[in-house]
Amino acid sequence: MYERYYGLNEKPFSLTPDPKFLYRSPSHANAFELLQYAIRRREGFVVVTGDIGTGKTTLCRALLEDIDRNTFTALVLNPFMSEEDLLKRILQDFGVISREDVKRGQLAHVTKQELIDTLYEFLLGLIPLKASAVLIIDEAQNLPVSVLEQIRILSNLETDKEKLLQIILVGQLNLLPLLKAPEMRQLDQRVSIRYQLDPLDEEGVASYIAHRLTVAGGAGAVRFSSKAVAKIHRLSSGIPRLINLICDRALLAGFAERSNRISVEMVDEAAGSLEIQQPARTPGWWKWFARRAQLVASAAVVLLACAMAVGVTAFLYERYVLAAAQPAAPVAVAPMPATTPAVDRALPSGAAYTILVGAYPLADPQSATDIRSTTDWLEAAGMHVYYAPIDSASSGRWQRVLAGAYADDATARADAGRLKAAAPSMDAQVVAANAAGGPGAAPAAAAVTDPREPDIVLRRAGMNP
Repeated sequence: MYERYYGLNEKPFSLTPDPKFLYRSPSHANAFELLQYAIRRREGFVVVTGDIGTGKTTLCRALLEDIDRNTFTALVLNPFMSEEDLLKRILQDFGVISREDVKRGQLAHVTKQELIDTLYEFLLGLIPLKASAVLIIDEAQNLPVSVLEQIRILSNLETDKEKLLQIILVGQLNLLPLLKAPEMRQLDQRVSIRYQLDPLDEEGVASYIAHRLTVAGGAGAVRFSSKAVAKIHRLSSGIPRLINLICDRALLAGFAERSNRISVEMVDEAAGSLEIQQPARTPGWWKWFARRAQLVASAAVVLLACAMAVGVTAFLYERYVLAAAQPAAPVAVAPMPATTPAVDRALPSGAAYTILVGAYPLADPQSATDIRSTTDWLEAAGMHVYYAPIDSASSGRWQRVLAGAYADDATARADAGRLKAAAPSMDAQVVAANAAGGPGAAPAAAAVTDPREPDIVLRRAGMNP
């Protein structure tokens, strides 16, 4: 319905497991590489698990497309079958028997042992051809125990030097306790590689949305605001299937309003139509950080903020100082006292990247308090803080608060990730120093429409913002 309006070639957020739409997040990329490695090295048993909707089936489809011609593959999507039916399906996918043979009932009187012998002969025939065979079973958590035992027996098909059949079990998280059951101990001991797919973080959700729109042919035709992306991340918990549902309905809402910018209100409307429950917000100090609202309304709140700053400082010290493995050094800048005026807080000339923490309207008397509170929190966490004024054609002059000055974006992203880990509601974004108001920055008044909510320009996954 909305595809033509946005210039899309196809539906970007379909629920079908189309491998071309696979977004290779760090977790999915690692899983893909491990599966490739297991197939090349003939590792035997591999188990991949993930929550519902994390993209396991799409990963399997992409793997099948990537496998070379010397590898025969069998994909079982329906685990609710008998041992004999499983063997017939495997032989059918390998091309040993035809679907017509099964439909006509020509194999009705063939015994299970005869099916196993036929499979073994086929696998032995691959050796002189220097070919191999892979069996992938999706939704493996639903396999009956008897079928799992049959799969274990199939893993015994081997020569003195190598396995003849590589078996990949893909399933939901409850597959793991199933394999740990006492009766499954022999199978569990044969698993050489285990991997669990993780949900996407907020940055991953933004890249995921951009990737799917790009594949569908609509890069640049529609964009999601940063608040909309943050809301999608909260509603979906980073699960790709839920992201697809919400984004599809949000694009429909945008089409109804003839808007090429998807707002947080459109995402709320989409979630309501899908009856997706709004996750509970974290109250108190964390809630302030999400809304950029008043922090120091009373003496009690001031004391609470100080106590939280001490706690977060200790948290960041443990994760940021002790756990960091030799991060690249940021641009060297002398420490600045808390009383340093705004005019002296400009980014140093050697900075290439910084972290945009927030923007505050200078016309609002409350902004001075909010800027001071944000600055105190960041400095308590060991960060250098800088300011960059910016003019908006529609809403006047604003002050941007920036954390850190960096020579490379990798270090900046790592620090932004640690800030988000300490304060999950924080909308910290890595930006180029010249775009944030650093040395050599172009006049910004013509380019900025709303400094409070910088739009996430949809881009190919992996590109720097």
